[in-house]
Amino acid sequence: MKPIALLSASLCLLMLTSAHAIDARYRQKLERSGCTQMSEMQGCDINKTRAENAKAGFVNDAAPAAAPKAAPAAKPSFDCAKAKPGSSEALICADPALAALDRQLADVYAAARKKATNEKPPVLQAEQRGWVKGRDECWKAQPGGQAACIRGGYVDRIAELQARYRLVAADGPVFLACDGNPANEVVVTTFRTEPPTLIAERGDQSSLMVRQSGDGERYQGRNETLVQQGAESLVTWGYQAPVMRCRAARR
Repeated sequence: MKPIALLSASLCLLMLTSAHAIDARYRQKLERSGCTQMSEMQGCDINKTRAENAKAGFVNDAAPAAAPKAAPAAKPSFDCAKAKPGSSEALICADPALAALDRQLADVYAAARKKATNEKPPVLQAEQRGWVKGRDECWKAQPGGQAACIRGGYVDRIAELQARYRLVAADGPVFLACDGNPANEVVVTTFRTEPPTLIAERGDQSSLMVRQSGDGERYQGRNETLVQQGAESLVTWGYQAPVMRCRAARR
């Protein structure tokens, strides 16, 4: 029994040794050929070189695609090297979102200047200087509120220029007859700005109004307001002026 047992053990050891040798040779062929067990089943030849199998489309030797480069951070329209520490300009330079708004306003302002070439009196440049001065006062806002102050100023100024100089699509005009009197007329043109704006004209006066956030359609100008309530518009024209109830008139 002992010789038989010893022979059986020897045969098992020989079989295991041969299997391991076959596995090792197989792995070497896979590495040399560039095949995988899966691709071999699909036709990759483990007896060919990696280059040959690559030509046959079984091996991808292409270098891994480079990671896309991050888009450069937006830069404002002014030289950040000249911004004073702690100023509104320094805050804009440090905030990519504010820098993008500054660049957008610069483009909108340039487009407005082209349309204001024959404007008399030439108020655009003077207004812009005044706006910049107001923006720079945002450093006086409560800590943490400076960025919001600057952002709000940019958003409103961009919308104002786009509406006033007709740089975006418009709807209207709509002719409103107020308090049942066709002669008491307010002409309204709305603009697809962000936030939405409108220009209301009454006689020889006009008012640019910005839609306020919150419920309903409420537009606020300097001393004028327009609130849309269904088919009726409630218009206030002037400081502490009475509310006029206005409806679209047929033309």
